[in-house]
Amino acid sequence: MMRWLLVAVLLFGSLPASAQSLRIALREDPDIMDPTLARSFVGRIVFASLCDKLFDLNERLEIVPQLATGFTWDDPKTLTITLRPGVKFHDGDAMDAASVVYSLNRHLTMQGSFRRGEIGTMERIEATGPLTIRIHLKEPSAAFLSQLTDRAGMIVSPRAAEAAGRDFGQRPVCAGPFRFVERIAQSRIVVDRFADYWDASRIHLNRITYLPIPDNNARLANVQSGAVEFAERMEPDDIAAVARNPRLRVMQVEELGYQNITINLNNGPRSNTSLGRDARVRQAFELALDRATINQVVYQGAYTPTEQSVPPANPFHVASLAPGGRDIPRAQALLREAGVTLPLRVDMIVPNNPDLRQVAEVIQAMVRDAGFDLRITAMEYASSLQVTVRGEFEMYLAGWSGRSDPDGNIWSFLHSQGPQNDGRYNNPEADRLANAARAELDPAKRLALYEQFWQVAIVQDRARIYLWHRKNIFIHATRVTGYRPVPDGMIRVQDLRLN
Repeated sequence: MMRWLLVAVLLFGSLPASAQSLRIALREDPDIMDPTLARSFVGRIVFASLCDKLFDLNERLEIVPQLATGFTWDDPKTLTITLRPGVKFHDGDAMDAASVVYSLNRHLTMQGSFRRGEIGTMERIEATGPLTIRIHLKEPSAAFLSQLTDRAGMIVSPRAAEAAGRDFGQRPVCAGPFRFVERIAQSRIVVDRFADYWDASRIHLNRITYLPIPDNNARLANVQSGAVEFAERMEPDDIAAVARNPRLRVMQVEELGYQNITINLNNGPRSNTSLGRDARVRQAFELALDRATINQVVYQGAYTPTEQSVPPANPFHVASLAPGGRDIPRAQALLREAGVTLPLRVDMIVPNNPDLRQVAEVIQAMVRDAGFDLRITAMEYASSLQVTVRGEFEMYLAGWSGRSDPDGNIWSFLHSQGPQNDGRYNNPEADRLANAARAELDPAKRLALYEQFWQVAIVQDRARIYLWHRKNIFIHATRVTGYRPVPDGMIRVQDLRLN
């Protein structure tokens, strides 16, 4: 903790004296700063200053134009988007229809793209004018437009992207309100105001420094001391402490995502375990858990236990799929049926945050009663993502920040072609239902398809173990004004001021 306090104090002393230099404490160090290849939540927070999107979300989760000015569905498979004039990239090039065509094709075709699954229904895109594009889909998609409110809708400079290739993430060039200055891994990311930003009248900060501070107590200490002005994703037990400090303010909003355990089912040799091969073993592990107790012990009961990735406030939440209670006798019976030798060793990777380590330790104690010997490995967050992509894991305890459309919480993670399906779950019936649900435009029929999907992927196959839906808790100095809490958890820099 003292190390992080010292780092923040040193940074405080080295920043310009301007009152409009904001410091934001991040829960983790982001992964690559390339919107095509990135997948971390904290990366999205930094992208909110660097890379504008075709569309954004407002506080009511309505889709609103950003780099676009509007859209029309010419038919259920043809989308026309008009673009904002006078927009420049950080390298001075104009953002136009050709750059949007380039960026969306890059998201769709670049090797290793995590956006491919999000816009995979796109068949082709064409520029029909200097500021107009037309997107042709393979099939109708209820989810497609919502994907353009996040990284799939971020437009990069074609010239810069071509010159940098796969190194683009080291110096990203987009059309956002701030331009990239420097990044020192595990230390800071610095961005400066972009003078030619198209919406410059709403930008009041000169510089933002993002500081990765994984230890929650250290993040809290930094914001309490004034070494940073903003801290993201704090813990429920921080709220009472902050309430006594008149210089700080707490903002809470229900998030769109979830916490879960990803299980390696078919991603390399580490999937060749009883857990990976047998749904009965996975069910036994889940039956040994008491979500409500874990939530109470670690988070003071502030979160909502779940067995699906879609939160209760979403109209596509399946009410009939609710988490059951802990049942050790049934868990032990399932392990006997599976014929495993007890105690059954299982390895789980967890990001190196104090609260997630505590969650893992409570889980470890609970599943021991059923006959599991759970071994925990704590790992720096960005590194843990790479390990799971390579299949070097058995279980992975992590979260997803969520999307406004349910497809954004489902398809990429549980479809066999999903780019974030790290466990390599593969069931043709689940694929069929996920495809049908993303294409269905009738809300009632779509909800029915998701209910069938969950019966296959979760009730039958136990492909993942969903734990709870969290709250995004942000703490900032009262002299920070203009912050708009949106359920996606982003810190939008438009209208932010330091008084």
